[in-house]
Amino acid sequence: MTGPGDAIAAEWYKLRTVRSTAAVLGTVAAFMLLCVLWSWYVTRYWDGLSAERRATAKAAPAEQPLALALPVCAVVLGALTVTSEYSSGMIRTTLAAMPRRIAPFLAKAGVAAALMAAAAWVALAAGTVAGDVIVGDRAVPAFQGRAADVAAHLLWVGLETAAITLVAFGLGAVLRSTAATITGGMAVLFVLPPLVRLLPSPWDERIWSALPGGLANQIAAAPGSSGDPGSLPAGAAVALLAAYVVVALGAGAYVFTRRDA
Repeated sequence: MTGPGDAIAAEWYKLRTVRSTAAVLGTVAAFMLLCVLWSWYVTRYWDGLSAERRATAKAAPAEQPLALALPVCAVVLGALTVTSEYSSGMIRTTLAAMPRRIAPFLAKAGVAAALMAAAAWVALAAGTVAGDVIVGDRAVPAFQGRAADVAAHLLWVGLETAAITLVAFGLGAVLRSTAATITGGMAVLFVLPPLVRLLPSPWDERIWSALPGGLANQIAAAPGSSGDPGSLPAGAAVALLAAYVVVALGAGAYVFTRRDA
C-alpha cells in the first residue's frame, strides 16, 4: 500500500468490520428512536395544558436525546479507532504495510470522523423530521423554528460530533489506552462543565463557554431553545472548535510517528 486512497480503503474496511463500530451506530439509532418518543411525550404533555400554561411552557427540541448521546458515541469511536489496534497488536501489522506513519494516522482519523458525522446527520435529520410530523401545528416553541435555522443547528451539531471524534482520536494516539482516553473524554464533556460553574463570575461563564461540548450551540443555537448557549461569538466558537481538533491531532500525530508501536 502506498497511496492515501489505499490507506483510506484499508482503514474503512477495518472500521466497518469491527463489532464496536456496529455498537456505536446502534446506540445512535436507539437515541434517534428516543427522539421520536420524546416528541410523542411533548405532544401528549402539550395537549393536556391550559391556554395559560401553554403561553409559558417550554420543552427541549426533538433532537435533544441525540444531542446528549452523540458526544459519548464520538469519544468511544474516536478512542477505539486507534487504541484497539495497540491493545490487539494489530498496529504493528498496519505500520509494516504502511511504513509512512502519517498516512494511516490521517486515514484512521478521517474515516472515523466521516462516519460519525454521517451517522449524526442522518439520525438528527430523521429525529427532527419525525418530531415535526408528530407535533404537527401545535405551537411548541422548540419545534417551530425556521427550516434554515434548524438545518444550520443540525449541521453544526454534526460537525461538533466529528470534531469530538477527532479530539478523542488524537488523545487516544497519545495515551494508547482505551480506558484512559474514554475516561478523559467523558471528564471533559460531562464532569468539567458543572465544576467550572463553581468558579467565581465571570470566569465560570467564560471557561464554561470555551469547553468543547457546547460550541455548536454558540455557533448556531437550537431554535426556540431557552437554555444558556454560552457567551462566545459564533466566529470565536468556530475557531476554538478547530483549535481543539488541530491541537489534539497534532499531539497524536507527533506521538504516533515517533514512538515505537
